[in-house]
Amino acid sequence: MDLDTVLDRTLAGYTRVGSAIRRRAWECLPAEALAGSTAVVTGSTRGIGRAAAEGMAALGARVVVVARNPMRVAAAVDEITASTGADVRGEVADLSLMAEVRALADRLMGAEPRIDLLVNNAGALFPERALTDEGIERTFALDLLGHYVLTEALVPRLVESAPARIINVTSGGMYTQRISTSDLEAERGAYDGRKQYARMKRGQVILSEEWAKRLEGTGVVVHAMHPGWVDTPGVESGIPLFHRVMKPLLRKVDDGADTIVWLGASDEAGATTGAFWHDRRERPTHRIDRTRETTEQRERLMAELARYAGL
Repeated sequence: MDLDTVLDRTLAGYTRVGSAIRRRAWECLPAEALAGSTAVVTGSTRGIGRAAAEGMAALGARVVVVARNPMRVAAAVDEITASTGADVRGEVADLSLMAEVRALADRLMGAEPRIDLLVNNAGALFPERALTDEGIERTFALDLLGHYVLTEALVPRLVESAPARIINVTSGGMYTQRISTSDLEAERGAYDGRKQYARMKRGQVILSEEWAKRLEGTGVVVHAMHPGWVDTPGVESGIPLFHRVMKPLLRKVDDGADTIVWLGASDEAGATTGAFWHDRRERPTHRIDRTRETTEQRERLMAELARYAGL
């Protein structure tokens, strides 16, 4: 068993120690690896999404920053442009509201003649259950359904732009949960924000695999990744006790975002599809048998997402 696998199985690989050790073996991406490409990055005004957007811009990509706060979007556009010299623009949308997701997709289809990279990063862990203004449980809406609706709407442009890539940012927390296709909105029993978040992240991994199969042969590849334990505003607000205890071992956002940028730019990631990655290496999607979903559950998840989306 190599050191990388030991780190992964002991969870030390999720920490800043793991990224520091692994970085020694990583090759630098070419300076203009993404020149001429357009990357749409959701949830990209701060945290991992912001670092991913900046990393792609630094490699020459034209970047569309997407988030719900107009002031933060404007600031991110200005700051990324100043630091990289790239062409960066912003789009404002609340990705937990499907009407806004659809409007965003319409604007992108009208404004962007090509989309080479779609990074579905927007998400949050909510300690308490609540519904969006559209009446949908907000974790499900933001962390899974919104990704589905946006990606489905942009698939035609991604196919036209091929070779293109879809990158879904999940969480290692998904290793603890099985998808619950009969209770996607967490209506049964006491609400546990961490479990609901992990289930939605499990759903993202399933989505990635299903999209990869559907898009095979189109030139569009699909990957999921988890960034490890990263010191972000979302972690601090969503799981404050974990943040306080683990802060000395939490990664910097650049370390968490590295694999997103690598999946968007590397030849290796462009030559495969449907994989789950952490620290530039393919990882298993399950650690324990009780998290495994059946074929029927996968099919039901896709059917339920299509039903919610009105497709």
